[in-house]
Amino acid sequence: MEILSFEHLPSTQRWLTEAIRRGEITEPTAVLAREQSDGMGSRENRWIGHPGNFFASIALRESDLPEDLPPSAASIYFGWVMRDLLRELGQPVWLKWPNDLYLGSKKAGGVITTRLRSFYVAGIGVNLKKSEKNFAALETELSPMILLDMYLQRLESVPKWKELFRKYRLEFERSRPFGTHRGAEFISLEKAQLMEDGSIMLDGERIVELR
Repeated sequence: MEILSFEHLPSTQRWLTEAIRRGEITEPTAVLAREQSDGMGSRENRWIGHPGNFFASIALRESDLPEDLPPSAASIYFGWVMRDLLRELGQPVWLKWPNDLYLGSKKAGGVITTRLRSFYVAGIGVNLKKSEKNFAALETELSPMILLDMYLQRLESVPKWKELFRKYRLEFERSRPFGTHRGAEFISLEKAQLMEDGSIMLDGERIVELR
């Protein structure tokens, strides 16, 4: 896989998806930025980053991912792979539904996934060094490029969705004291039922997050 490294980008996710739309990217590609000024977060929020944190987007063909991966579970899938890697590196992060990496009770990173042409494009941000107020940072000296290399290696041999889901279903219980947003509406996860495709059922309504 080709890795493109930049000193600064407004958004790795925006840069990569626009390059795919223009036909400039036709093979699996990863983009890494040392600094990001206008990153894409949930609900159109900005994910602003400090130098030394991890800002990357990765374009993989659908055929490179497990055949049993539901589109609605893509962010959970990419997030869980990063969660597992960081855990093995000694960082006690956990994955809050549907796409946030948490350290204790504070967000330390997140995943946003775009399905585009034959690609899934996963944008991942992790506060390695420093965070904004009310967020968390891992406070590690880990290099973003080394983390990206390790993450890409993981994606070459990731498990089937069914295997991963069995593990995530247990961790989902940690999400219950929290909530998420659907547009401007805040949704409590206290009584949510996690479905096998990564969506949740709440008050008889299925809620899907592909972002």
